[in-house]
Amino acid sequence: MTLQTILPLSAEALKSLSQQKNEPAWLAESRLNALELASRLELPKPEKTKIDKWNLSDYGTYQQATSVASLQELPEAVRALVKEEEAANLLVQKDSGAVYSTLSDELKAQGVIFTDLETAAREHSDLVQAHLSSVVKNDENQLTALSAALWTGGAFLYVPKNVEVSVPLQAVFLTENADATFAPRVLVVADVNSSVTYVDNYISTGDAARLHNGIVEVIAKPGAKVRFATVHQLGLNTTDMSYRRAVTENDASIEWIIGEMNDGNTVTDTSTVLKGNGSTSDAKVIAVGSGSQRLNYTTRAIHFGKDSTSQMTTRAVMREEANAIINGITKIEHGATRSNGEQAEKVLMLSPKARGDANPILLIDEDDVMAGHAASVGQVNPEQVHYLMSRGISRAQAERLIIYGFLAPVVSDIPLEQLQTRLQELVERKVGQ
Repeated sequence: MTLQTILPLSAEALKSLSQQKNEPAWLAESRLNALELASRLELPKPEKTKIDKWNLSDYGTYQQATSVASLQELPEAVRALVKEEEAANLLVQKDSGAVYSTLSDELKAQGVIFTDLETAAREHSDLVQAHLSSVVKNDENQLTALSAALWTGGAFLYVPKNVEVSVPLQAVFLTENADATFAPRVLVVADVNSSVTYVDNYISTGDAARLHNGIVEVIAKPGAKVRFATVHQLGLNTTDMSYRRAVTENDASIEWIIGEMNDGNTVTDTSTVLKGNGSTSDAKVIAVGSGSQRLNYTTRAIHFGKDSTSQMTTRAVMREEANAIINGITKIEHGATRSNGEQAEKVLMLSPKARGDANPILLIDEDDVMAGHAASVGQVNPEQVHYLMSRGISRAQAERLIIYGFLAPVVSDIPLEQLQTRLQELVERKVGQ
């Protein structure tokens, strides 16, 4: 069996594309090696979710992006997410490549790098080469290998040692043309004792079928603090397969704030490897499923460092016939003494046909640790609705208030007001309010 018969792109075409984009030799070779790996690897097997019949091969073809000079030239779908005052530190990708990229002079003077990953691979080759695919390995499964081979555009953020970035840096990834490859890859490197907030938003237009196969890698060096917020709002016929993973070194921290608002089938895996002593991870996830969606969300913390701490909170609302598998996995390795891992997964179902499975999992290989979990699945409490209605509130408004109270622990932590407002609007749309 040849590469051409089982993969979305031949080795010859991939090599030609790398040459066309003037990529460094190491990246071109890495892509070819990853493509060869993909020909031998199997698809991932998420728990209780059959993905073998999903649209996992519709990568489209690379189509060169056309840059724009101002925020006003961006599509309305993008402008709706960005305030004028936030545009100083903004990256926008449309379909296969970046079309808009800005970074304030102040941050440039401090040595901060924020640009698309393709540009970074050319202009900051040593830095990108040292970290790309170091957190999510190419050989994990067929999808990770294909992402490594076919990614386009993407985002690269580097914060130098001892630099504290006080304003959020924002990226928007938009897919409009279903025939164009849409596979952005995100790489964040926070150097020693630095701090940064990164926010991105994935959006789509049109009803054509397409695939997003995305990978996020975050490296938090000793003492670094990273806040990573993301909202996925891809359309009904878009399949979203996303791996997000961070490695935290000594006394470093990562905060995940995630809004899973897609309308199509979705599998995501958000993981933190707590490599260093005293490192911390805090993951907050909200999800709303509707229609006949099939959803699989995994949040994971793997403790290696002593005195490391992880917290995971997931809130999911399912309506109509949506079906969600929600896994929380805390793994404390031997030697990670005095570690503490806590997790809570809660599902609220708005329809008798909706289904949500919450699976808290603790895997403990060390004695001197603390760990705990909580999980609940249920429908809107009729007594709560009755109490609110007895105070003069309509049933619809009562249910709306209960839903917002259920999701509030995550929504309130979104660092950009515009994005928080947008997320509230998406919740209202998806729950039919």
